[in-house]
Amino acid sequence: METLLIKNGFVVDVINKENSKIQDIYIEDGIITQITKNIKKTANKTIDATGTVIMPGLINTHNHSAMTLFRGYADDSELMDWLENRIWPAEEKLTGEDVYYGTKLACIEMIKSGTTMFNDMYFFTEDSAKAVKETGIRAMLGRCIMAVENDDDERIKEAIDIIKKYKNDEFIFPCVAPHAPYTCNDKAIKMSVDIAKRYNVPFHIHLAETKDEVEIIKKRNNVTPTEYLNSLNVFDTHTILAHCVWLTDNDINILKKSCANISHNPISNSKLGSGIARITDIIKEGINVSLGTDGAGSTNNLDMFEEMKICAYMQKAKNLSASCIDAYKIIQMATINGAKTLSVEDKLGSIETNKKADLIIIDTENIKFKPENDIFSNLVYVSNGNDIKYTIINGKVIYENGKVNNINEKEIKEKCKKISKRLL
Repeated sequence: METLLIKNGFVVDVINKENSKIQDIYIEDGIITQITKNIKKTANKTIDATGTVIMPGLINTHNHSAMTLFRGYADDSELMDWLENRIWPAEEKLTGEDVYYGTKLACIEMIKSGTTMFNDMYFFTEDSAKAVKETGIRAMLGRCIMAVENDDDERIKEAIDIIKKYKNDEFIFPCVAPHAPYTCNDKAIKMSVDIAKRYNVPFHIHLAETKDEVEIIKKRNNVTPTEYLNSLNVFDTHTILAHCVWLTDNDINILKKSCANISHNPISNSKLGSGIARITDIIKEGINVSLGTDGAGSTNNLDMFEEMKICAYMQKAKNLSASCIDAYKIIQMATINGAKTLSVEDKLGSIETNKKADLIIIDTENIKFKPENDIFSNLVYVSNGNDIKYTIINGKVIYENGKVNNINEKEIKEKCKKISKRLL
C-alpha cells in the first residue's frame, strides 16, 4: 500500500471556511483517509508542511493546452482577426506529434503552478491523452467539433472513440466538445447533444465570448447564442460554458433553470478585448461558476493563481464595489466549483476523507506573505504559481524541489521551440 503523511500544514477547507486550520493529512493508495492533528501513523513518505498552506489542487475548467505552441504569437489582436487570420491557418499545419509536445509542455506548466486537473478542447485528442498520462495530471478531454454535414463525419467518430476509450479512466475524463454556436451548424450541435446524453458525458462549448458572436447568431437565427443553444436542447445536458461574457438577463434566466456551469476566463477575455463577464450577477442567480485560463495562445500562461487575482480585481472594478466578491469565494471557484463544473465533485475539488488526494502545498514563508493577517486574501491577492512547493496527484508527489518527476523539461522545451518555429 502506498502511503503519504503530510504534517503541520494549514489545511484550506473549501466547503466550510471556519474549518480551515493546521492539521495532518494521511493518504492511502491515492485516497485521503484521515485529517486531524498529530497523526501517529507511519508512511512511505512524510512531508513536514510547517509554514505552508495545503489546498485542493486547482481545477482549470477551460483550456486548449497544445496552444502553448502559439504563446506570444499574434498578440494584441481582436479575437476574430486572431482566430481567422493567424491561429486557424497555423493550426492547419498541426500534427499529432505537435499536439503531444504542446500538451506536455502545458501539463508541466500547470503541475508546477498548482493545477491538478484541466478541461481541454482541441484536436489530435489521443495525442493529448498520451501527454496527460505521461505527466500524471488529470484532464477532461474533448475532440473539438465544428460544422458537420454527414452522420459519419470523421470528427464525430473521433469524439465518440475517445469517449468510449476513456469513459472509466482514473485520469482522463471524456466530454463532447463542439466549438461554438458561430462555428457549428444545427447538425453539429444536435449530434453533440445526442452524444452527451447517450454516453452520459459533459457538453463543453464556447458561448457568448464576444459582441461579434452575439451579432452573428442574431443575424443568422434572430436570437442570442444562449437562446439558440436552448432551442436545440443543449441545456438538458451537463454543460460547461466557456466565457459567457455577453449574457442578457434572459440568457441568465435560461441558464439558471438548466444544467449549466460557466468557466470564467478573465485574463483571456480582457486580453482579447472581449469584455468582462457579469460574474457576480450570475453567481447571485445560483449558477455554478469556475475558472479557466483558456489556451496559452491568448492568455500567455496557465497560472490559475493569476486567474483568481484578475477575476477578483475585474469584478470589483466592473461593479464599482470592493465587496462584491471575496477571496474565499474566488478560492472556491478555482477548486470545488471547478470540480462541479467538470462533474467530479464526488472525487475531487476539496480536502475531505474518502476523496482523491489531489493537493498542492504552498510555501508561505516568503516575505511577501508576512504578516499573515488573512491567509485566504494572501492566496488570492499575493500568491502565484511560483509559490508551489509540492503538487500531489492521486496521492503521489509529482512535483517537488522545482522539478516534475520523471520529466525531461529541457527536451520538451527544445522540441516545442522547433515545432513553433515550423508552424509560425
